[in-house]
Amino acid sequence: QVQLVESGGRLVQPGGSLRLSCVASGRTFSTLVMGWFRQAPGKERKFVASISKNGFSDYVGRDVTGRFMISRDNARNTVYLQMNSLEIQDTAVYYCAALEAQQYSVNYYTGESTEYEYWGQGTQVTVSS
Repeated sequence: QVQLVESGGRLVQPGGSLRLSCVASGRTFSTLVMGWFRQAPGKERKFVASISKNGFSDYVGRDVTGRFMISRDNARNTVYLQMNSLEIQDTAVYYCAALEAQQYSVNYYTGESTEYEYWGQGTQVTVSS
């Protein structure tokens, strides 16, 4: 089992920045592909970003390209989501997700929510003036 705990969500003004963190436990972190998803009120959960086990490859969804960045620190068992130039439509609950990926390439990442096996409880990000 993998446990995921997100933090860093809060109220922020449009144009502001925020960094979310997700700490994983229960498995060797460097064997996990990590992802971020978000769900706005009344909408389906959507992909935000994913990063490979070794951190050398990543993929950011088109809605946030150029504004959000994903990174990881395998020594700290933590994945981050740096969010810049926040917009009101970025308001959502942000979820961290993990995929046990020992059998995958070290550069593998995925935006498919159905591939992820473990999910955190989410952290609320509200963008409002």
